Amino acid sequence: MAWVWLVLGGLFEVGFTTCLRFADGFRNIPWTLGFLVTMILSMVLLEIASRTIPMGTAYAVWTGIGALGTVIIGMIWFGEPFTMLRSLLILGVVACIAGLKLTAH
Repeated sequence: MAWVWLVLGGLFEVGFTTCLRFADGFRNIPWTLGFLVTMILSMVLLEIASRTIPMGTAYAVWTGIGALGTVIIGMIWFGEPFTMLRSLLILGVVACIAGLKLTAH
């Protein structure tokens, strides 16, 4: 179950980075509240997962999911560049996350 909490926490990390994009220096209150709520949920879920999963592994996977999701959201919705090199690097991140999960005890 810890892995489910960790993945969910990583997805909330994508939520808080997306909200941060629209928070406008924390002057846009609805987006700022979205940022705060998703950030808190993300951190709480990371903490819960790290009770079972080693912290180094949990943090690396959590960060990887957040980074990967943020890059994909940027490419799909915000017109960030989609190139073959970026795609290969994204696959590299996915491979590293999978490797960490497979080697965690």
